[in-house]
Amino acid sequence: MSRKPAKELRRGWTTGACATAALRAALMMLWGEGRPARVRITLPKGETPEFEIVEARQGDGWAEAGVIKDAGDDPDVTHGALIKARVTASNGGVVFRAGDGVGTVTMPGLPIAPGEPAINPVPRQMMTQTVEDMAERLSESPDIEITISVPGGQALAQKTWNPRLGIKGGISILGTTGIVRPFSCAAWIASIHRGIDVACAAGHSHVAGCTGATSEKTVQALYGLPETAMLDMGDFVGGLLKYLAKHPVPRITIGGGIGKMTKLAQGARDLHSGRSQVDFDQLAKVLGMPDLAFMNTALQAYDSIGAPMADWVARAALDNVRAMLPAEVIADTVVIDREGRIIARAGA
Repeated sequence: MSRKPAKELRRGWTTGACATAALRAALMMLWGEGRPARVRITLPKGETPEFEIVEARQGDGWAEAGVIKDAGDDPDVTHGALIKARVTASNGGVVFRAGDGVGTVTMPGLPIAPGEPAINPVPRQMMTQTVEDMAERLSESPDIEITISVPGGQALAQKTWNPRLGIKGGISILGTTGIVRPFSCAAWIASIHRGIDVACAAGHSHVAGCTGATSEKTVQALYGLPETAMLDMGDFVGGLLKYLAKHPVPRITIGGGIGKMTKLAQGARDLHSGRSQVDFDQLAKVLGMPDLAFMNTALQAYDSIGAPMADWVARAALDNVRAMLPAEVIADTVVIDREGRIIARAGA
């Protein structure tokens, strides 16, 4: 059973919201309103948060401002990063550029075309609207080139899905609401969806979703799959399979350790320890071993009876995977131990 946090978790702001705030400050300087200490922006749902401007520079025909990203209580790898926007006149319309630490899309399947800066559609809309609104108010031309940069972003990107999604050179500027909600599953599941889109666009006939790095390494080596076929499923097997049901591929492998795969075998769709638990009474019944009802962990149960449990987990997990997918999708499961050794497979 999950426990309620001792205090309400503090929300934060997306990289897209921070980039929009930095853009607003840079435009104020470029268009003669001076260097602001703070700026207020409007988010897609109408909220109007205020951001501190921590860096501001300008020269002949350009201006640049920066905002420190505050992700609230969410464990976001970009928390504390400096998000900068530099503005100058364009040859027509609003043009986006990737500065230092912001990635470039190199593969199809994402909402941004290959060759474009990894600045997602909603942040682009927010920034374009800011340019147009301010240009109208100040009687300026809305033809603006916007360069977003994140010092250190290339290193941060290695802790994200970007390298696997074919986004090179840095992080993405993300967000659909402008708000980071602490420990939300939505961002992870959205990344799983984008991984499937990229795999489909790359023409992969076989993809794999694994619960962690060890099982991923084992499954990738087992089938010789490319990086872009490996989906960062984590605990969200339900989120992955629901999307695959609507965007099917010919074959899917689901892999994981004995603990999480036991929960999948028992019907769990979210494998996080705070949101699902192994039912040891049920495990004892299906395996015909009453002593299993008194076990504390799936690993303890496996250590007690070995292969019969692992084989049942692989088969039952496969049944639950198949139940969520169209009949034409071939599925198999791989169960590993702590060292990454395969202890059971089903459907192979």
